[in-house]
Amino acid sequence: MDLARFIFWEGLKTLGLLFLGLLAAKAVGALARPAPLARRGVAPLLRASLYLLILMLVGTGALTIGYDLAAEAYMYACVRDLGRREVGMAYLNARQAVKLRPATLRYWQTLASAKFAQQQFASVIADLPVLLALSGGKLEEEEAYRVAAAYYFLGQYEQVFPLTRRMIRENRVFAAPYVLEGYTYIAQKKYAPAEKVFLEVLQMFPSQQAAVEGLAHAHYLSGQRAAALSVLDQTAQFRFPSEARQRFEALKDLYAQ
Repeated sequence: MDLARFIFWEGLKTLGLLFLGLLAAKAVGALARPAPLARRGVAPLLRASLYLLILMLVGTGALTIGYDLAAEAYMYACVRDLGRREVGMAYLNARQAVKLRPATLRYWQTLASAKFAQQQFASVIADLPVLLALSGGKLEEEEAYRVAAAYYFLGQYEQVFPLTRRMIRENRVFAAPYVLEGYTYIAQKKYAPAEKVFLEVLQMFPSQQAAVEGLAHAHYLSGQRAAALSVLDQTAQFRFPSEARQRFEALKDLYAQ
């Protein structure tokens, strides 16, 4: 839901709340006054109490809607800041959204994105119980990948595989978990399974740059320099952006030494 639509619906809620408040106030004002009570001043006191109750309910509802609007605005500000690579401001805005609405999953997900951009990997993992509780025990694909990558950067490699394998099982054409799993094997110096994973990716996506580099690197680290250079040479058969071509040439120079 984009911000404009969210504001529209929250505005309708506000109008509805005000309308109900006016109706309730009108109903209270129309209450008949039993004469014995009126003489003792009980009826005016009752009506005043009811008016006060209505005012409190309307005020509480308006405050709730205000918090909803503010939290949503902070979340969209965080997304904007991440797009601009202003990760410090993104983190502050995401924290404000979570502070206002701590039981809303998407605000915690936005905070996780900001923390990851700031390389707060341990903090991303620390928030995992909250994310699981709010998501019903199962992370969404993007969130699962972020958590797996956080484990990778923290060097907790055995925690990576359950997440990547689940993602691969549920979406076999999502390249990112394959690549992350391959690089995790490389970090563990398990070059043969790394090569197998990268080849599996490249069979589906021959121009997946990270998989090409991963396969070449796995070959090189296992002592297969010629195989590493061959992988990079074979990229000439496929279309890659100029930046990727420059990267491949730099790796060729490195492996040829």
